[in-house]
Amino acid sequence: MKKAGVFALVVILVAFLLVGCGAKEPDTITIAWLPNNAAEDFKDTRAEIGKVIEKATGKKVADKLTTDYAIAVEAIASGNAQIAFLGGESYVEAHEKNSKVIPLVVNSGSSGTLQDAMYYSRIVVKKGNEDQYKSGMDYSLENIAGKRFSFVSTSSTSGFKVPSAGIVAHFSKQDKWKDLKAENLLQGGSDKLFSQVIFGGSHQLSLVNVLTDKSEVSAVDDIDVISYVELAGGKDNTPGAVYTVKKDATDPFSKLAGKQFVVIDSTPVINPPFAVNSGELSKATIDAMIQALTSDEVTNNEKIFIPKDSKMKGFFNAPQRFLTVEDSFYQPIRDLSK
Repeated sequence: MKKAGVFALVVILVAFLLVGCGAKEPDTITIAWLPNNAAEDFKDTRAEIGKVIEKATGKKVADKLTTDYAIAVEAIASGNAQIAFLGGESYVEAHEKNSKVIPLVVNSGSSGTLQDAMYYSRIVVKKGNEDQYKSGMDYSLENIAGKRFSFVSTSSTSGFKVPSAGIVAHFSKQDKWKDLKAENLLQGGSDKLFSQVIFGGSHQLSLVNVLTDKSEVSAVDDIDVISYVELAGGKDNTPGAVYTVKKDATDPFSKLAGKQFVVIDSTPVINPPFAVNSGELSKATIDAMIQALTSDEVTNNEKIFIPKDSKMKGFFNAPQRFLTVEDSFYQPIRDLSK
């Protein structure tokens, strides 16, 4: 009986040790991509990033192309994907689900530092309608009330979190809307701020919504649509800037060449991270990826950081580079919910 008891104790201890050591890390590293970054246009950049990680880790890399923000968040939080390229809000959601999800790297600004590591959340309207959103000589959010509005996804930083915070800050100063909260913007109606609310699912489709009159106003960032449009007037990413869909724009803009939109509001947003599930990959693997991604070799890789005159389409423009950040870098995104 004593031997049986000792044997049972050994089995339990071994089980605990196995759990403590964690499961063997996968031979294939899966990268989850948000809908904005899953387009065919971006396959070369995705593949190049995969090659860098394969070379650094000796593992295969597979892409998980998602059609919904929630899928990408769940994939990285659950460990079905070990890396994900997420917006700030999506990262915060994934980290909240699983604290083992942490930033791997983030792209810098053109200075090569974190000081200008930002992009823009914009509220846009179709060209020809912009004057109704002016108050005197300046653009105002005032007249978006009662309109048909398109957000991207509730998990989108620049497509919901930031614009909704700005909208609430503006209208909650008025007695009629003093109790307005971001969650009140999820639906339209006669007693709501907007007559109708729709979600594009990606920045590209949120822009398509306003260009095709499905919405009168849309939330759209700059980085996810920059490959399809060109600045036609005004200063980039400022109220009054006019953009035109390029003649050679691919889907979902292939039938919208020449269509124009105008920015009526613009807010800088912290650059999105590549996040890693540190519970699924070893420290050695993570360190190897960081060393490779932050190297001068990757910084000078024109398939990842794309020169201004290049015809290739991707996520990052030169001159930029990857840098490491802590979870606390995304605290300002969390603070938007306070």
